[in-house]
Amino acid sequence: STRSYQRVRAMAAGVRYPIGTPGVAWTDAEKLHWRNTREIQRSYADEVVAKLEPLKSKFDVTRYGSLSHGSYEMFAVRTLATWSDDKPCVLVTGGVHGYETSGVQGAIAFLATKAEQYASKFNIVVLPCVSPWGYETIQRWNASAVDPNRSFNPNGEVVPGRSFNPEPATEESTAVIAVLKSLGVARWLCHVDLHETTDTDESEFRPAKAARDGVESEPDLIPDGFYLVADNSNPQTAWVKAIIDGVRTVTHIAPPDANGKIIGEEVIQEGVIGIPPPNQLGLCAGVTNASYATTTEVYPDSPSATPEQCNAAQVAAVCAALDHLIAHEP
Repeated sequence: STRSYQRVRAMAAGVRYPIGTPGVAWTDAEKLHWRNTREIQRSYADEVVAKLEPLKSKFDVTRYGSLSHGSYEMFAVRTLATWSDDKPCVLVTGGVHGYETSGVQGAIAFLATKAEQYASKFNIVVLPCVSPWGYETIQRWNASAVDPNRSFNPNGEVVPGRSFNPEPATEESTAVIAVLKSLGVARWLCHVDLHETTDTDESEFRPAKAARDGVESEPDLIPDGFYLVADNSNPQTAWVKAIIDGVRTVTHIAPPDANGKIIGEEVIQEGVIGIPPPNQLGLCAGVTNASYATTTEVYPDSPSATPEQCNAAQVAAVCAALDHLIAHEP
């Protein structure tokens, strides 16, 4: 793990992003240049949409939005046949950051292999790929150079120097908010937002963000292993411990760095960092009023984790989250 931290820090040292002028925030021209230099690297139609087709025999699969840049449609999958106002509602989101592969594939794998088992207990909604352009181009941002996972509350407070700050609304977040509102759910019980932390966060995406915002890129450390992001104001310690224990059977849990932190944030229990309330930061994990909400973080670049393990870790996280609620929520 220490080797991984050092390796990624060395990768990031002295990185200067090739777009823009150092110290000067991007204008629309630089953002357009950035978008025009991104390339499609995989197929959303083949790797995501096609995998939803066989699920139509078990679940309701509906289009809930489309993007103005490219011919991308976004889909929601829910347990409509067993939907009941008497059951608690669960949301699973993947691909808010499109480049984070196991978030998308893990959400689809949960639908294909596990969701039916929980449909008698919960109303389940899965948005498997919130950012399809980002999926195809393997990018963190959307086509407008905005981070979708900071765009769910554009009126949130910006704190200078904080790593988590809200950004403008996006087509991706606006569509998610609209489809959730259309479901008429008064109170969500649980939301699990599936993500990854990758080596390219440090080598590409943090330098790009610093260049876009006209600030200096500060090197940070990439943790080797799985971790969760919890709300400091509502940490749900037993629930997140159950998720960590469930994932531990599939892949390893990230240790803290030499300063006792993970991605610069305080570790509040094993494999869990605490941050301010996600809705204040514009995070997808704050898009509902769920009492139980967390963001998963899989590390796909670990030499000891395969892509299949990464997908399985996301499925294990969702299942452990639901198993705990079945056992402990009335």
